[in-house]
Amino acid sequence: MTYNTVAIGDLVNKDTDKDGILDWEEPLWGLDPTKIETTPGVPDSSVIKKLRAEQGFEISTTEGIVENYSENLTETEKFSREFFSTAAALSQSGVTDQETMDQIGVALAEKIQNSSPRKIFQLLDIKAINNNSAQTIETYASSLNNAYVKNPIKGNVVDILEKFIIDENNVDGSVLEELDPIIKQTQNLINEVLKINVPESLTLQHLDFLNAMERVVENISNIRLYNSDVVLALGGISQYDKNTILLESALKNLSDAISQKLNS
Repeated sequence: MTYNTVAIGDLVNKDTDKDGILDWEEPLWGLDPTKIETTPGVPDSSVIKKLRAEQGFEISTTEGIVENYSENLTETEKFSREFFSTAAALSQSGVTDQETMDQIGVALAEKIQNSSPRKIFQLLDIKAINNNSAQTIETYASSLNNAYVKNPIKGNVVDILEKFIIDENNVDGSVLEELDPIIKQTQNLINEVLKINVPESLTLQHLDFLNAMERVVENISNIRLYNSDVVLALGGISQYDKNTILLESALKNLSDAISQKLNS
């Protein structure tokens, strides 16, 4: 994003005195972003190190420059930090207005809603076999059916979400416990499908089906974390319908491919 001719990313990452502490952050600690030593004889990096240590953060430095400090941040905390740092950088630079802040909010929300899946299965993850005979395909189809029979998915995510959302201002987080068996059953099904020998001619459809299931179970798992990571949960909710449709499409494509192979 840009504001007139100023790139927002450049503002957020600006470090005028090159001491490893970004300009927008220094005033928050009472430091001058144009000076390596706001207090003569005391490097700003040392001040930051002390203050962060007092707050329980582990940090490392090289030649007095702050390199990193370790934190276990949820997606909600990451989102909040990114939004805050952007707003602070713009405000301190005097280039902010309501329209720009609205654009930033939309951009960050879209980033959460369009987050990438954590796991993507590849050809090396499945048991592909160089055999495309009718018997092999029938055995494959039977194995898929047995996997479903062995790991039935009981429960309906949409019904649970309807109970979860009381009204536009209230939710019942305890209802999300009902997602636990669905998550477990879906993960068990994925694990079972990974064990199946896949005819080489069906590997692409098989992978699409696996990855579609993985996306859906990740969405449900994220929704389950609403009480501890609301941004991650909202991302899961926003993606769930789309990924459910993708799963239905992937399953249909796989079924059609099996039928085509057996009838050819």
